[in-house]
Amino acid sequence: MTDPDPLRVEYTTVRELIDFLMYTVESISLGFDRWEEEHIRGPGLYFVIVTGVHSGAYADSLGENMWPTETCQVVSEDLDRLVEAARTVGFTRDGAVIISTDGTIQEQMVRIKSQSDVDEDTPLDYADWMGTKHLSAIEVSIRSEVVAAITLSEEDGRMSLFQDGSYEDYKRHELGGVWRPTD
Repeated sequence: MTDPDPLRVEYTTVRELIDFLMYTVESISLGFDRWEEEHIRGPGLYFVIVTGVHSGAYADSLGENMWPTETCQVVSEDLDRLVEAARTVGFTRDGAVIISTDGTIQEQMVRIKSQSDVDEDTPLDYADWMGTKHLSAIEVSIRSEVVAAITLSEEDGRMSLFQDGSYEDYKRHELGGVWRPTD
């Protein structure tokens, strides 16, 4: 067996990035047990996977809101550290986390501009449960440089995946699939 080429870089596939992020969101949603309590907001997350680096054409820097790159800078490097960093962000920061298709997480969190701000004409199918974060995610998902957006609702622990103006939505009780313990 030959040694691997030291100049060859292995990248995580986009599907794997989406799976890692969905696992992270599921873990955080299922790990928070106060969703049903009145006046309690859970963790909220908003990930956007982009080709290249985000553009000022559809996003603005969100001040002091930063992803903790000292904990996790690449999605696929260490899933436990990814979940740890995402949990911190979900409880303490606001805005979208931008991730390049190579898995690199950008430190600066952003505010995604609304569809009316970016002059897109694609009709979208909004749902009545969608809050600001979800509306932003479905709108940004139609942009050519955006591969996917994934959200965790701080209202009820719902996880949603947005791609090309459509979405897959999972209520908290649907998360975890076959590995989820039954009550």
